[in-house]
Amino acid sequence: MTAFADTVYVNASKLNYRNQPSTASGAVLGSLPRGTELSRVKNNGEWSEVQIGGAKMTVYVASRYLTTSKPQSSTAKTGAATVGGTSTAAADGTVTVPDSLKAYVDKAYQVGMESNWKYAGMSAINSGCAVFYHNGTANRKNKVVAVNAGHGTSGGSKVKTFCHPDQTAKVTGGTTGAGATKAVAVSGGMTFADGTAESTVTLRMAQIFRNKLLAAGYDVLMIRDGSDVQLDNVARTVMANNKADCHIALHWDSTKTDKGAFYMSVPNNAAYRAMEPVASNWESHNKLGSALVGGLKQNGVKIFSSGSMEMDLTQTSYSTIPSIDIELGDGKSAHDDATLGKLADGLVVGVNSYFGQ
Repeated sequence: MTAFADTVYVNASKLNYRNQPSTASGAVLGSLPRGTELSRVKNNGEWSEVQIGGAKMTVYVASRYLTTSKPQSSTAKTGAATVGGTSTAAADGTVTVPDSLKAYVDKAYQVGMESNWKYAGMSAINSGCAVFYHNGTANRKNKVVAVNAGHGTSGGSKVKTFCHPDQTAKVTGGTTGAGATKAVAVSGGMTFADGTAESTVTLRMAQIFRNKLLAAGYDVLMIRDGSDVQLDNVARTVMANNKADCHIALHWDSTKTDKGAFYMSVPNNAAYRAMEPVASNWESHNKLGSALVGGLKQNGVKIFSSGSMEMDLTQTSYSTIPSIDIELGDGKSAHDDATLGKLADGLVVGVNSYFGQ
């Protein structure tokens, strides 16, 4: 390790520290919360030797979760705009929910990336927080739905992550072409025909969908609960893997033909379907997508073609729970609240169907 002395800060919701610079041989001694100030004495790139506590005990932490600038407060990171009011986060991560949600939610709190979660190290943007809404009603289903409002990460298009956890090449086109091994961490999204940014519509859709899921008895993990969240597509997926029972990403297609809704199905490619975690989960991904499209169709929503399109996505490539990207229309589609409410009702029907409710 290179020896030097500087002050660094923890830039993860909880960062494990170890007695050796290794996840294999280094025992976890404890964890440090976001914003903890540390004295770093050595750094080899992957691991940093730091001193903690009054006794200046020497321990090792992953360098990628350290920053030389003090992280923003939890409230600033969340930016948690919600339907019927604005959620604000306290220093301990608890979230005050608006009055409109208090009939369904008994507690809400921030969730940040944990450095020891599988695939966490594959993410490039992971300092943000999601918000977990715990259902407090008598009809709570004890199921958590991760609702992922697509796009909405400033700087996301300037950073790239591996398309697959094994670093193999993409097998289909899309925002990133087939054959690429890396994709933009989070794309900026398209613009609707009326000039509205897709990220604005996906957030509003997520808020309406969240409310209807809570009313139906589900817990909700809101991956993006405000206009910007510093979580890339890998980080969003890893968070959902560890905190939810299914993961639904909300998008609209870039075409402008009012084509209807469909889901991104797992490509029928032998090598791709043999890659973990795809091999163990692709059937559940497609089953969830089919259930969601079925619910939309049942609620009178226009469906594109057969209701699915094969696509090699970062999301499903890293997912270890049922996970799907649902395209709820395209750039010509209506996106007023009444239309979004109709879509959300159909999605809840699909979620109920998937979980056998």
